[in-house]
Amino acid sequence: MHNLDKIMEMNTHLIHSFADLHSIKQDGGPTVITGAEGAYVRNSEGEKLLDGIGGLWCVNIGHGRREIIDAITKQLHELDYYSTFYNLTHPLAAELAAKVTSLAPDNLNHVYFANSGSVANDTAVRILHHYYNRIGKPQKKKILSRMGAYHGSTHLAIAMTTPAYRTGWDSAEELVHHLSSPLPYRRPDGMTEDEFCDHLIDEMKTTIEAMGAENIACFIAEPVMGAGGVILPPKGYHQRAEAVMQAYDIKTISDEVVTAFCRLGPFFASEEVFHIRPDIITSAKGLTSGYQPMSATLISDEIYEVISAPGDFFLHGMTYSGHPACSAAALANIALMEQEDLPNRVSHTGKRFENTMKGLLDLDIVGDVRGSHFMIGIEFVADKASKQIFGDDIMIGKRVAREAQARGLVVRPLGHMAVLSPPLILTETQIDEVGAILRESIIAVQHQLG
Repeated sequence: MHNLDKIMEMNTHLIHSFADLHSIKQDGGPTVITGAEGAYVRNSEGEKLLDGIGGLWCVNIGHGRREIIDAITKQLHELDYYSTFYNLTHPLAAELAAKVTSLAPDNLNHVYFANSGSVANDTAVRILHHYYNRIGKPQKKKILSRMGAYHGSTHLAIAMTTPAYRTGWDSAEELVHHLSSPLPYRRPDGMTEDEFCDHLIDEMKTTIEAMGAENIACFIAEPVMGAGGVILPPKGYHQRAEAVMQAYDIKTISDEVVTAFCRLGPFFASEEVFHIRPDIITSAKGLTSGYQPMSATLISDEIYEVISAPGDFFLHGMTYSGHPACSAAALANIALMEQEDLPNRVSHTGKRFENTMKGLLDLDIVGDVRGSHFMIGIEFVADKASKQIFGDDIMIGKRVAREAQARGLVVRPLGHMAVLSPPLILTETQIDEVGAILRESIIAVQHQLG
């Protein structure tokens, strides 16, 4: 039994991520999660809650899988740690590298492991900057990102992230230009979705011409934007964007930190879902289903040939790159996904989840339900006709999340939205339960607002 008072006392020393630290001090402390199994977590009050956010977009295979836990334990007994610096390696880092690249598009045969999506994206840009230095184009350093993007929280990754996530903080923003958000729901009045896509692509071309393609290293984009609002761009957007970048000799980075490892069905969504073959794919989260901290930056054969040519060192490295326990977790996780045919399962249950969430559109304050499969955002509006959002003081996302948690479901509030990214193992019954709880919760909030 956990001593809650003791936990709260000790927690005063913990700095929370993306939190109102003052509010945590004033509100009596955070929610304490003490256990988890399958698609459920348990809090310090002993309440069982459906994990509607999968930890943080990451517990894809579900909580408490003994196969992964045992693989980690076994590996720690055999080899607790060794470096992949210099000419050193260990069996599982090598095995995982071969496995991950075998699942990716066939032009991506080399991978660098780190410990977070932020570092994976920083690594991608560092590698590209070095690549361009080596081919005699040192001026190609600028990065195209998008409003609504989320690429991480390190100094460079946060610069590539939508500005709202770094208000009052510094970043390497001089390197980054943000294109418009590709959110169809907020497109200009009178514009069709196809016309909106044309508009976005035209903006890309105009921006590149203004900045000079000779100064731009890459375009980084999530296939489905996550923490910036769960944004699924207009149909054909990714293919057209890739074609633009190829025409201007600009590399593409597909940030699959969230979408990889079956969240949309396939192990990687870039090629199989969106029909693009990026120069780099970054991933994390579902790589180990959150059982260990690990990320992967997969690079093309063409980039690798340049950075591995004679005459220079690869001056980039993380102590825990390819950590044995992390590698063991990732291999066991992927094995479970293959054994349970998770890609095929998610192609069906994920669509059921998506359609169940879209069924909430009949509610008065639900303006938009967007995303794909087990990656869904619900946008709340004060007026459906004008799409006017609620004022910050209403805290609409938090209200819905509180009501849902009181009914047994963890939902992530995101400003005027609620976000869901549950474990991919949800049954049809559990999917229906999520839908029912959300409906009750939103109706309860509607009543509160009069």
